[in-house]
Amino acid sequence: MLALIAATMTTAVPAAVAAPYDGPVQPAPPFLSSPVIPEFDTFYRPPADAVAAKAPGEIIAVRQVNVATYNVLPLNVDAWQVSYRSNDSRDQPIGAVATLLKPRGEVPHGTRNLLSYHMAEDSTGQYCASSYAIQQWAVPGFVTGQAVASIAFLEVQVALQQGWAVVVPDHQGPNAAFAHGPLAGRIALDGIRAAENFEPLGLDGAATQVGMMGYSGGSVPTMWAAEMRKTYAPELNIVGATSGGTDADLGALVDLANNNAASGLVLAGVIGLAHEEPEFAAFLRENTNPLGQFLLAAKDRLCVVYQAASLPFMNLKGLFTTPGDPLLAPAAQAVLDRTRMGKSVPDMPVFLYQANMDWLVPVGPVNTLYGAYCQDPNANITYTRDHASEHLSLEAIALPSAMMWMRDRFAGKPTAGGCQLTDVGSMTLNPATWGEWVSIIGGELAAFLNQPIGSR
Repeated sequence: MLALIAATMTTAVPAAVAAPYDGPVQPAPPFLSSPVIPEFDTFYRPPADAVAAKAPGEIIAVRQVNVATYNVLPLNVDAWQVSYRSNDSRDQPIGAVATLLKPRGEVPHGTRNLLSYHMAEDSTGQYCASSYAIQQWAVPGFVTGQAVASIAFLEVQVALQQGWAVVVPDHQGPNAAFAHGPLAGRIALDGIRAAENFEPLGLDGAATQVGMMGYSGGSVPTMWAAEMRKTYAPELNIVGATSGGTDADLGALVDLANNNAASGLVLAGVIGLAHEEPEFAAFLRENTNPLGQFLLAAKDRLCVVYQAASLPFMNLKGLFTTPGDPLLAPAAQAVLDRTRMGKSVPDMPVFLYQANMDWLVPVGPVNTLYGAYCQDPNANITYTRDHASEHLSLEAIALPSAMMWMRDRFAGKPTAGGCQLTDVGSMTLNPATWGEWVSIIGGELAAFLNQPIGSR
């Protein structure tokens, strides 16, 4: 079944290889200057001919940036933004942006590992992108509504504490196509290519050991990139991927969110899909009632907090004028089928973790995804279900386990192999993670005090 589905995928192997970047690097802005909002920043909008002239993952421009915890406390690392060529979900060239971070500790050249960390942007405006949200003196998340990035940046700092370089792609792309997996996977893989082609990171090109990590909205680029690697970026040496709160089936999210607390956020995902799918956008315009039309316009460029706070417990399906369930309409089915995970089996070890009582991302589709992957005898999937947590709490609770698992992959330690499903009362009860918590908290305190990160 999966082999048949994989045969229908449109992920073509790019014909050209991205060249190492040898152009100029713009200096960081003055300490007290505020970064320009992406919608007004030409760095985010390179000329179309300049984009098309590059290979996927090839860098167009680079600038140093100042990054900071909660936009105020400077982080003692080296940081750059890269503009690079990627592809949209139909393999047409687009410009993309990622943030590259290098810890202070020195390692022999070519031995540093790279983590591609995927924040849950969960928004429909480019000003909500992670590359803007983590900069010093950017408009803070409690104003823009992009508070999730500030929290996720603490997890990025944990990765930097390990001595890993980190690439954080703006995986929703230039049109903020929230929840669109085929697009996000391409941008993530090309972001890895861009990082490997940037000499100051000290990586080993395509031989670099790469890990991928994402939770909730960040699971979308993580798992799509894991499924697509073999066809879209076969040269990349991805040694493992961790994904929690995995958005395996967006239709199931709509079903669960209908008249539920997450309805406002899930409607944002519907809008995000329309940003990348013109036929679906036309379907929404033509088949929603006046309230639906108003909400589609009002929520079109909001960040995650405002998306989630606007009209929870909303009857999402009641916004449509189509008879019956609007998810069964051909235009909706087409985009849901196109963005459903399980098109191919990842060819690297994967660690899935999921709250059994998740009120936003239902556990059923994750179970189905695990079962589909494990039909392949070569699948290498570790799946932990946590029965005491819910969606928001599990991200923090699982962080030590995810970091330890990724550290083992970088160290070359083998997994148990095959498919391993474990049900636990709570991932916090694993004593192996307790020491990790101490290390994480100590590292975060050091970061707050502007100590050099990753110098150990």
